[in-house]
Amino acid sequence: MKLIAEKPYADCHGGINDSQTIVLANDADPREQTLAGITRIDLHFPKFTDGRAFSQAFLLSRRLGFKGEIRATGDVLVDQLAQMQRSGFTSAVLRADQPLEVAQRVLAAYPGFDVGAYQGDAVRVRPHFAQAA
Repeated sequence: MKLIAEKPYADCHGGINDSQTIVLANDADPREQTLAGITRIDLHFPKFTDGRAFSQAFLLSRRLGFKGEIRATGDVLVDQLAQMQRSGFTSAVLRADQPLEVAQRVLAAYPGFDVGAYQGDAVRVRPHFAQAA
């Protein structure tokens, strides 16, 4: 997963309205979007306790087969990164008070992000017990 510090993202935020990027509100249904020609979809977490963007990422990556970048924005905490990755996010813009170095260590602690993940997810569809030994 690509990690982005909040400040650089805010600096380039003006170019977000290009024709290849969609910004979805967390109450929008991804299945109602036309994804032809789209290379990036930004999903927003208005608060860390609002997990609707997890469902959107899963729908986009697993059910709709979107292969572009799925980016988490908003109230993104280091604690959420492993679950974001399992849900289908490919990048995350960290909240300003979340150190990039800590986020990198957290993700490094879960190589292959399947440690402790018994069930399948958006990235590895087969459950852990069904993986080839």
